[in-house]
Amino acid sequence: MGGIIDGCPSGITVDMDFVQQELNRRRPGQSALTTSRDEGDRVEFLSGIYQGKTTGAPIGFTVKNENQNSADYEDIKDLYRPSHADYTYQTKYGIRDPRGGGRSSARETVSRCVAGAIAKIALHQKNIGIQAFASQVGNIRLDKSYHDYDLNLTESNIVRCPDPVKAAEMEALIHKVKAEGDSVGGVVSCVIRGVPAGIGEPVFGKLHAVLGAAMLSIPAAKGFDYGDGFDAPLYTGSEHNDLFFNDNGIISARTNYSGGIQGGISNGQDIHFRVAFKAVATLLRDQLTVDRQGNETTIKAKGRHDPCVVPRAVPIVEAMAAITVLDFILITNLYRPAIN
Repeated sequence: MGGIIDGCPSGITVDMDFVQQELNRRRPGQSALTTSRDEGDRVEFLSGIYQGKTTGAPIGFTVKNENQNSADYEDIKDLYRPSHADYTYQTKYGIRDPRGGGRSSARETVSRCVAGAIAKIALHQKNIGIQAFASQVGNIRLDKSYHDYDLNLTESNIVRCPDPVKAAEMEALIHKVKAEGDSVGGVVSCVIRGVPAGIGEPVFGKLHAVLGAAMLSIPAAKGFDYGDGFDAPLYTGSEHNDLFFNDNGIISARTNYSGGIQGGISNGQDIHFRVAFKAVATLLRDQLTVDRQGNETTIKAKGRHDPCVVPRAVPIVEAMAAITVLDFILITNLYRPAIN
């Protein structure tokens, strides 16, 4: 895998250990809840960084696959896996590479995490922080506001849930469906703190719309909402409006049902949103399908697959949020790198 990060400001000191740490959070083989494929996911930068700082030139990088096994896909090269992109890719391009799924594979998200790590470093200089966490797996969900949890506990368990009790329940459910050759979906929630008011465009470049597009581009993502989202219809306007007040000379709001965005533009409050992920489509059990000639048959996947994408999706959501917010910061011309 690889990528090119274009438009990155110059003069940013790149903490290579931090970049690798972000990739380690996403990589396969990190726990009993993920695919057993063991990838080191070590990034090699090819351009755009000199003496530890970004130069303003495009940043090229590669991450080698070290534990691939194309033979796992030999039996399904002429079959369409249910809910995968096999049929749609074949229809669109007239050809597809069945080894690992190609661009439909979650393997491509390693590049997003490299770019996201660079974006996080740049945003840190603006005191902007991003924290995602698992808020639901199957029917097990957190039932409180993110304010009520210590988000520093997110990385303390392999599910990446800040509630240790719920995390244990989520872990048990994932183990159960994995043992049954099945899979389960869930929700990743994310909080972005420190974004100044005024970020975003009023019509076609609304901040929440671009965030939504970024999140829905992640493999297996099926839904996005921000603020109260789909719960908003449950309230009347008088219950749901975020009332402004003067907080020692700073305009603030007493509540944040809007999720930090109003009219497509940030209002200075925390930006918070949720991303729903479907259950992994690859199952280690028989399923009905058809082959390329339309003949009905059964399929049973081989190989090493995640029973739930949620734990590994947490750093990917953070990465896409960082890339999106930094883009808007640069568009608004609010970024000035500190050059030594």
